Amino acid sequence: MSQQRTIPKKDIDFNVAQEIIVTTANANRAAWGLDAAWMDGELLPARAVWTAAWAAYENPATRTPAMTAAKTARRAAYEKLLRVLVKTLQSGTRVTGEELRGMGIVVPSSARTPSPVAATYPLFDVDSGTIRCLKVYFRDRGQGRSRGKPDGQRGAVIRWALLAAPPAALEGLVNAAFATRSPFVLDFDERERGKTVYFCLCWENTRGEQGPWSEIAGAFIP
Repeated sequence: MSQQRTIPKKDIDFNVAQEIIVTTANANRAAWGLDAAWMDGELLPARAVWTAAWAAYENPATRTPAMTAAKTARRAAYEKLLRVLVKTLQSGTRVTGEELRGMGIVVPSSARTPSPVAATYPLFDVDSGTIRCLKVYFRDRGQGRSRGKPDGQRGAVIRWALLAAPPAALEGLVNAAFATRSPFVLDFDERERGKTVYFCLCWENTRGEQGPWSEIAGAFIP
């Protein structure tokens, strides 16, 4: 999928393009199934650093060689993450061609390699080593603790709920999220410590089709 017209070479054009893409993607993160933890933890902080470096560089009257070097380095780091976002939007089934064009993103060819529905569910375990925090590490069978998705799967759907007892059915897990990478992180309030959160996961392919669900498992909030 070409990104050459999506990510401009000139810094001034790059700044305009990234503003449109990231602002629009951030506003639609839930509807498009984007990884909120990745956006908040990596993409948006890198964007803030780029914006500050670009603002310092933009005024030729006060520009210094150090500002130029900082701007170049900040763009390189941020652009790597921006390209990941663009590729995710291009390959996702929840973003329409019209929406891609509205962000200035090249619409990929409609001829895509078929993505199979997962035949297995994610293996997962929950790390409770951080106070008021649970980290869900998910993986394909035979893979390491923090990586590995079956071919054609773009990530894991995670359903969860804070309950006094295990739910009788999947519908009892009223919260849902989507993660393209492991771990999925949940933070809690002090008053929720000692309570139990129940989880259930499945794989979702690039067409939004889901495989079988895992067993429901619980973890205490530390």
